[in-house]
Amino acid sequence: MLGKILFELKRHAPFTALGTASGLALMALFVFAGVPRGISEKLFWILHPMHVLISAMVTTAIYRANSRGGIPMTLVVGYLGSVGIATLSDSIIPYAGEFLLNLPHRGVHLGFIEKWWLVNPLALVGIGIGCVWRNTRFPHAGHVFLSTWASLFHMTMAMGLGVTLFDFAVVALFLFLAVWIPCCTSDIVFPLLWTGDERSKP
Repeated sequence: MLGKILFELKRHAPFTALGTASGLALMALFVFAGVPRGISEKLFWILHPMHVLISAMVTTAIYRANSRGGIPMTLVVGYLGSVGIATLSDSIIPYAGEFLLNLPHRGVHLGFIEKWWLVNPLALVGIGIGCVWRNTRFPHAGHVFLSTWASLFHMTMAMGLGVTLFDFAVVALFLFLAVWIPCCTSDIVFPLLWTGDERSKP
């Protein structure tokens, strides 16, 4: 399984870098246009739930394709693989960057608690779709960009005025890590950890 993880990290690094570049371009646009942080907050609360939905679809589909586990186990794998990993990617890792930069409005935004009525039902919907729809290629690509942008807007809504080049560099690093480590392995590696089977059908 370690070999599988390393393979997925290597395979997705260029695509993750592309997602990071798109995030930096959006950040530059927001900074130079003086977009209010309230817009970043609204975009985060749109993209994070969407990220959970797609992650639940992909994780569940991979698990069901490689396991005969029943509904209870499917719910556990689908929920942890979507809500748990999306929270790590969209909130916790970006918060580490915010803390490092000492951003004035930094904070951890846990969607499954703060907006439980939205995030948790979408995770269940994604699990349901993943049980019947096994085509995961497009959702995985969408997963990477959604995660990048959700992580970005988590960080931009923590910013104040006077963003520096150092801020851009740190944001770039944490955007890359937030997607590369959790998301690019979760779609395939995480569900297979529960099956004991290293085959995947992306």
